[in-house]
Amino acid sequence: MQRRTLIAGAAATLAVPMLRAQNLPTGPVRIIVGFAPGGGTDILARVIGQKLGDMWKTQVIVENKAGASGTIAADYVAKQPGDGTVLHMAHINSHAIVPGLQKLGYDAEKDFQPIAMVGVTPNLLICNLAQPAKTVKDIVDLCKANPGKVSFGSAGNGSAQHLALEMFMLQAGVKAIHVPYKGSGPMLVDLIGGQIQYSFDTMTAATPHVKNGKAHPIAQTRQNKAKSYPNVPTMAESGFPGFEATTWYGLVGPGKMSAAMAKRMNEDVNKALAMPDVMEKLEASGAEDGGGTPEKFAQFMKVEQAKWAKVIKDANVKVEI
Repeated sequence: MQRRTLIAGAAATLAVPMLRAQNLPTGPVRIIVGFAPGGGTDILARVIGQKLGDMWKTQVIVENKAGASGTIAADYVAKQPGDGTVLHMAHINSHAIVPGLQKLGYDAEKDFQPIAMVGVTPNLLICNLAQPAKTVKDIVDLCKANPGKVSFGSAGNGSAQHLALEMFMLQAGVKAIHVPYKGSGPMLVDLIGGQIQYSFDTMTAATPHVKNGKAHPIAQTRQNKAKSYPNVPTMAESGFPGFEATTWYGLVGPGKMSAAMAKRMNEDVNKALAMPDVMEKLEASGAEDGGGTPEKFAQFMKVEQAKWAKVIKDANVKVEI
């Protein structure tokens, strides 16, 4: 009887890691990013991907499928099998803004399995060092003096940076030129080089260039200041009360992925987010409020979809993605 009990106990002990292993992909994993290398989404995907690769003892590759404000990548992932080998770093553009602008080949809510929020960041209004207007008030005055001539770059039509610009123009009563790119990476190259003047870029992508002195921070777009930018005013403090335009990132799988696998992956994403070196990198980029359950992330995305649909309607934003 005792021998039988020991065997049963040993089998149960072995079953736990086996069950956990069954809820993880068996081969290499690709995290699909909808923007060019060097942008905020790409940076965070690589930070999280490296940690997950270590934990899962497999190769986790970040693959960039840039274009159409992140929707090319999202459409690709939506059509993949649910075995966990293809994941997506979901983004406010592909999962909240663009669905309110046009008909897509995927349903942002039904065609994805939420795994975990990775972070929410303010956008950072930045310029190159050659610009004489380096405060929000001076930029408004510059736009009023040169209607339709001051250039603002973004990661693409319908991107979070584009919508932040639209919100700014609406509230300031000015017109500027919107210059879309295939991600923050190439846009920042042109901004630093002087081909464009300003951008409401993601804090994640802009921070390295601000820190090395190649871009100048003017204002941040969340109500509360990011810990890493205590001396940069918010848009609200700069004369735009209620102005809030964030960028957020989170890991999702195709809709065919099981809730059990998503829950298992969620555990490891939360572990990664709690690691001191990851926390340091996220904080330096202004990314906050990551982690939580798949259900919490699903509800967050639903609220964001409704919020931006209303902004698009109220501002009458129409773009070709």
